[in-house]
Amino acid sequence: MTESEAQLEQKLIERLTGLGYQPVNISSAAEFNANLKAQLEKHNHIKLSDTEFKSILNHLDKGNVFDRAKRLRDKMELSRDDGTTFYLEFLNTEHWCQNQYQVTNQITQQGKYKNRYDVTLLINGLPLVQIELKRRGLELKEAFNQINRYQRHSYGADNGLFQYVQIFVISNGVNTRYYANNRKQEFKQTFYWADQDNNLITQLEDFADSFLEKCHVSKMICKYIVLHESDKVLMVLRPYQYYAVEAIIERVKNTNKNGYIWHTTGSGKTLTSFKAAQILTQLPKVHKVLFVVDRADLDYQTSREFNYFSPDCVDTTDNTRQLVEQMAGDNPLIVTTIQKLNRAIKSQRHEVAMESLKDKRIVFIFDECHRSQFGETHKNIVKFFPQAQMFGFTGTPIFADNAASNEHGKRTTKDLFQECLHKYVITNAIADENVLKFSVEYWGKIKRKDGTLITEPKLDREFFENPDRISLIVDWIIANHNRKTHGRKFSAMLCASSVDTLITYYDTFKNKQKQGLHDLRVITIFTPGYNEEDQDANGLIGEPDFNISADISNRSHSRDKLNQFIAEYNQMYQTQHSAKDSQAFYAYYKDIAKRMKDRDRENFQDQERADILLVVNMFLTGFDVKKLNTLYVDKNLKYHGLIQAYSRTNRILGELKSQGNIVSFRNLKENTDQAVALFSDTNASEEIFIQPYEYYIEKFNDGVQELRAIATIPNDVNKLISEDDQVKFVKAFRNLIRLQNVSKSFTEFSFSDLNLDEQTFEDYKSKYLDIYDKTRSKPDDEKESLVEEVDFELELIQRDEINVAYILKLLANLQRELQTDVTSEEYQSQKACILELIGKEAQLRSKRDLLEKFIEERLPTLEPEEKVETVFQDFWTQERIEAIQQLCIEENLKVEAVNQMIADYKFSGKEPLRETVLSACNEKPKLLERKKIFARVVSKLLDIINKFDDALGELGEEE
Repeated sequence: MTESEAQLEQKLIERLTGLGYQPVNISSAAEFNANLKAQLEKHNHIKLSDTEFKSILNHLDKGNVFDRAKRLRDKMELSRDDGTTFYLEFLNTEHWCQNQYQVTNQITQQGKYKNRYDVTLLINGLPLVQIELKRRGLELKEAFNQINRYQRHSYGADNGLFQYVQIFVISNGVNTRYYANNRKQEFKQTFYWADQDNNLITQLEDFADSFLEKCHVSKMICKYIVLHESDKVLMVLRPYQYYAVEAIIERVKNTNKNGYIWHTTGSGKTLTSFKAAQILTQLPKVHKVLFVVDRADLDYQTSREFNYFSPDCVDTTDNTRQLVEQMAGDNPLIVTTIQKLNRAIKSQRHEVAMESLKDKRIVFIFDECHRSQFGETHKNIVKFFPQAQMFGFTGTPIFADNAASNEHGKRTTKDLFQECLHKYVITNAIADENVLKFSVEYWGKIKRKDGTLITEPKLDREFFENPDRISLIVDWIIANHNRKTHGRKFSAMLCASSVDTLITYYDTFKNKQKQGLHDLRVITIFTPGYNEEDQDANGLIGEPDFNISADISNRSHSRDKLNQFIAEYNQMYQTQHSAKDSQAFYAYYKDIAKRMKDRDRENFQDQERADILLVVNMFLTGFDVKKLNTLYVDKNLKYHGLIQAYSRTNRILGELKSQGNIVSFRNLKENTDQAVALFSDTNASEEIFIQPYEYYIEKFNDGVQELRAIATIPNDVNKLISEDDQVKFVKAFRNLIRLQNVSKSFTEFSFSDLNLDEQTFEDYKSKYLDIYDKTRSKPDDEKESLVEEVDFELELIQRDEINVAYILKLLANLQRELQTDVTSEEYQSQKACILELIGKEAQLRSKRDLLEKFIEERLPTLEPEEKVETVFQDFWTQERIEAIQQLCIEENLKVEAVNQMIADYKFSGKEPLRETVLSACNEKPKLLERKKIFARVVSKLLDIINKFDDALGELGEEE
C-alpha cells in the first residue's frame, strides 16, 4: 500500500525531533503569537510585556518578503515600558547554531482561502522553513504550485509572519528539492541537495539528516542566502556553490595555498564567487579581497550588486589612480578589471602608494580564469604581493591538451592556481537540471537552389568566405530562425571566423531585408582591423579588444563599416552610439550587452529586442542571457572555446526553452566530441546532447496511444467527470505538448510524421484549455481542486503571432465577404473559423467574450468605407472604460487612481502597493477588511490588463 501524505508527514516530524527540534502544537493565530513571544524571550533572555510584544508584531508586519528578510537579520531597537532601550535579536546570524528550534505541522491560516501548511520549522518562533509534502507517486511540481497558491492566498494573514519564510522544501518522499522564498522563480529554479561529490540526496529522510539538521539549515539561512538588491529577491546557493565557498574559506583560514573552482558554464559562478568574496572580507586575517574580472564581463548588474554589498567598491572607469586609492583605503572589498590591476602593479608611478600593501594578506578572486591574460597577471601579482592568495573560477580549465602557447609558455590552470578545490562539470549540471542539453545540427554541406550539395573543403578560406556560400547560409537562417527561436521569443547569436566574413554576413542580411525577404533585427559589434586568421586556426576564442584609436587619418574599410552598422543600430533603437574612441566603443558594447540581458526582465518591451547578434569573439564567453537559445556557428571552434560558445544557449528558463540550439555551418563534429570528452568524460555525449528527431516522434506517437486510451476523440473529454480522470487527460496531453515543443525545433519536423493530425491536436488543445479555464474561475469558497495544482505549461502552446491584431486582419477579410452577402456560406464558414481560433488560443481566451461581441454585434453594422481596425479600437477603448468604471463601482474606487495604477503596472511590471490601493478607495476600509480588499482589487486590475492590454499585437490602421 502506498504511503499516505499524513504518514510521510508524521515520519518527517519524528526524524526532525530526533535531530533536536522541539515538537509544538499550534492550532490558532493566538497560539502562534504566544509561542513566538515565548521563543523570543528565551532567545534574548528577556521578559516581554503584552505592550512590548505588540510593538514587536507591528515592527515585523511591514514590507514585502525582501524587506522582511533584511529585518530578520537586523536587531530591533525596542522601547521598553520602563523607558529603556533593548536591542532585540530575531536571528543569531554570527553563531548560527545558537538559536531556538521547533517543528510544527498543519498550521491553519485564513486569508483569501483557508489553508493548512504541512510542516513548518520555527527558529526563535518565526517560520523560516516551510515544507510541503505530496504522497509518493504524485508530481513534485504540485507541491511547488501549492506553495505558490499559499503565497497568493494566505501568507499575508496574521501579521504576515509566513512572509518571513526563507527556504521552501518540497517532497514526495522519493524526490526532495529546496528553493529560496522568491515568487518570481519557476519550478526549474528549485534544487536537489547533494554531497561534496555531487551525488544527489533526494530521499526525504536523507535530506532531513543532511540539509534540515539544525546547524546546517541555520548556516544556509544565515550565510548562504543572498539578498539580491538589483532584483529585490532572495537567492539560495546550490550544493556545489556551497561546497566551493566552504572550500575557499577553509583554504584561507588554514593555509596560504591557492586553488581553483571548476564549475561548468551556466552554473552560477559569479554568484558563488560573490558569496566567497563577501564571507572572506569578514575574516580577521584577510586585509582585502580583490574580485578581478575582465573588462568585457564587468556589466551594470554585477557592478550594482557588489556596490550594494560594499559601497563604492566597484570602479568602472579606466582611471588606474582610482584603483590605487582604493587599495590604500579602508574598503575591504575591491572589484576591478584585470587590465587596471596589471597597470597598477606594473607602473613605477604607483609603486610608492602600493608599497604598504606588499606584505599584507590580500586574497584575489579571478572570475573566468581560463582567459589568456591571467598568465601575465599571475606573474605580476606573485612578484608584487608575496603574501597574496589567489583563487580562480572557470567552467573550462586549461589543461595540457587545450593550452595555447604565449610568451610565458604553455600554462595550465593547475600551473597557476595549484589544486582544484571543487568540481562540477557539465554532465553534473545537466543531470541536476541546472543547465539544458544541446541540440547540434551540422550543415557542413549546404544545398544549392537546384538541390545539389556543396562539399566542404577544410581550411579553405576562399571557400568559407565566398559571398555565395554566405548568402545560402543567410537564406537557411531566414527560413528556419522562427522555428529555432519559437517565433522569436528567444534571441540568437551568429559567430563568424573573421571581421571580413562578419561584414559580409551583416551586409547580406541587410540586403535581403531591403528585398523584403525578412524583417529580422540583426545587430553586430567587432573590433575593426583586428586580424583573426591565427585565432581561427587554433579554434580558441580571442580576447575582446576595445582599443579603438581616435586617429582617423588611417581609416580602414572595417572601421567605416562599423560606423555604418552603429548608425543603423542607432536608427533602430533611437540611441546615439559611436566608435569615435575606445570609451564610446565600450559604451556601445555595454548597450548591446544590456539590450540582450534585459530581455530576461519581466517588463522588457518587445520593440527593444534584437533577434540575431553577429560576433567574431565578443560575447562568446562569460555572457549569460536566459532568453538566448540559438547559436549559428561559422567559425572553427575547439576545446574550451567550443564549450564556452555553445554554453551561451543552455541557461534554464521555463518549459518552452527545452534545449540550447547549435547550428554549425562547418563540420565541427570531431571538435565537439573532443571538447565534451575533455570537460566531462569520454562517454558523456548522450547526457549532453538531446536525442535525434526520430526518438521524439516515436515518443509522441506512443503518447498519442496513451491519450486515446483516456479520450478516444476530443469530444470524449467532456465525459471525464471525476477530477482524477481530468488530471490523467491533462498530464497525457501535456506530455504531447512537451514532445511537440522539442520536435518542432528540428528542421525536418512535419506534422505528417505524427499519429495525430494538426486539426485533431488543436481540438484536444481546446478541451485542455477548457479544463484550465474551469479550474481557474471557480468561486473563492469552493474547495481546493486536484486539477488546480497541475501545471498546464501554457507557454508551450501560446503563439504570439495569434493576437488581436492577427484576428483583426481576418475580420477585415470577413468584412469584404460581408459586403457581398451576409448570409453566404463562405461568410458563415470564415466567421466560424475565427470564433474557433479565438477559443483555441490561450492568450485570447480572456478576450473571447469581447471579440465575439464585436463580431456578432458590431461587424455586421459596419459601413463599406469604415476601417475594421479603427472601429475596433473605438469599441475596445469604450469597453475598457466601462470595465474600469464597473470595477470602481464594485469596489468604491476613484477612477483616476485606478487608471494611474494600471499605467504604473504597464510601465514597471510591478503590482501596486497596498498603500496605493487603499488610498484609491473613496472611503477608508476598516482595518480587518483591508487585506481582502487589497487582494481583490489587485486581482481585478490584473484581469483588466490581461483582457484589454496583453496579446494585442501591433494595432494600426490598415494600409
